[in-house]
Amino acid sequence: MSRLNLIAATALVALTGISLPAFAQDTKDPVIAKIDGTEIKKSDLDLAIGNLDPQLAQLPDDQKKLAALSTIIDAKVIAVKARAEKLDQTPDFKARLDFILDRELHNTYFKKHVVDTVTDAEVKARYDKEVKALPPVEEVRARHILVKTEDEAKAIIKELGEGKDFAELAKAKSTDPNKSDGGDLGYFKKGMMVPEFEAVVFTMNKGDVTKVAVKTQFGFHVIKVEDKRTAPPPAFDQVKDQVKQVVLRDKYMEMLKTSREGAKIEVDDPALKKLYDEANKPAK
Repeated sequence: MSRLNLIAATALVALTGISLPAFAQDTKDPVIAKIDGTEIKKSDLDLAIGNLDPQLAQLPDDQKKLAALSTIIDAKVIAVKARAEKLDQTPDFKARLDFILDRELHNTYFKKHVVDTVTDAEVKARYDKEVKALPPVEEVRARHILVKTEDEAKAIIKELGEGKDFAELAKAKSTDPNKSDGGDLGYFKKGMMVPEFEAVVFTMNKGDVTKVAVKTQFGFHVIKVEDKRTAPPPAFDQVKDQVKQVVLRDKYMEMLKTSREGAKIEVDDPALKKLYDEANKPAK
């Protein structure tokens, strides 16, 4: 992905959160207020609510409606004065209006051709593809008994050799906060435990108990491996939203690529042209 495409993909995150007009087909769009005879309809209020400042968007519904209505009224009464002074005819205003219009058309086109086209089946298919490409990762489920001295650890190893239950010994003698769970650490991958602990536990087999205590910064560990497995992928429901963002990004990037290929783009400023061309180089 080129740097320019990366910038565009980053912008996508913001675009997906933009509130666009609902364009609802509901024929019931009552007038809720008038300003000098100009009607303000429910659809106008809904649009204003969708574009409230995030802080105001946290207000109760009736307060949000009031804030939105006030925003509409304030904007319209001031706009009348601005038009009277012909501020809408200035070059600066027209340039800003063109920019806003292009941005909103971009957002509307994006919503129609990207956001609204993504299906659950498409997201699930992308999830399956990503899961299939994941390299296998080993996980270990282990218990441990943590004590302060090597002599204590040796005594525990002896008791285990005599047939004592590991979990019960952990509850009775471990200094680790998880002692109430019988020293159960659950499943973990490499990189989640201290190196000295991992160096031993990942070489052990299911059912093995350490014959020698493992020393770490926390003390001396006696370890039992309960299970070893290939780590399962995250459940679809847990990552569905993230996968959907990937699908949206890819569709958006394809849309941008097609649109740019059909346009004659010329950057006249030499310094900016150099930056643009460098950013638009395909990644090697």
